[in-house]
Amino acid sequence: MHLNITDPAIMFSGISLLFLAYTNRYLALANVIRSLNRDLKAQDEKNRIAQIQNLHLRVHLIKYMQAFGVLSFLFCVFAMLMLFWEQQDLGQICFIVSLAAMMISLLISLGEILKSGQSLRIEINRTKADEMWEK
Repeated sequence: MHLNITDPAIMFSGISLLFLAYTNRYLALANVIRSLNRDLKAQDEKNRIAQIQNLHLRVHLIKYMQAFGVLSFLFCVFAMLMLFWEQQDLGQICFIVSLAAMMISLLISLGEILKSGQSLRIEINRTKADEMWEK
């Protein structure tokens, strides 16, 4: 396989869009955490603990998603540098590492998405419990 210097550059737009998506998820999570803290007295203890545990895990997942995304971006740049300096083998290795880091970032993102569904289930269960008390 022979890489051109422009081949790794194709990933730049995808990585940038991925960072926007990750940042949006992080900001949405931060808003949920702020809202949860604001409404501490209105929630029952069991729900609050479950929400906090879920949010804590999701914050860590997003941190690792972003870290592997940054590694992917860095190795993509390294690949371009190696190809620019006509180091084809090193460029290919850096590009493969970049792709692997991106794949790990995406898999962690999938885990975070699945955890966000669990967070919504916790909230729905609280709402159902509140409705039962009102009847």
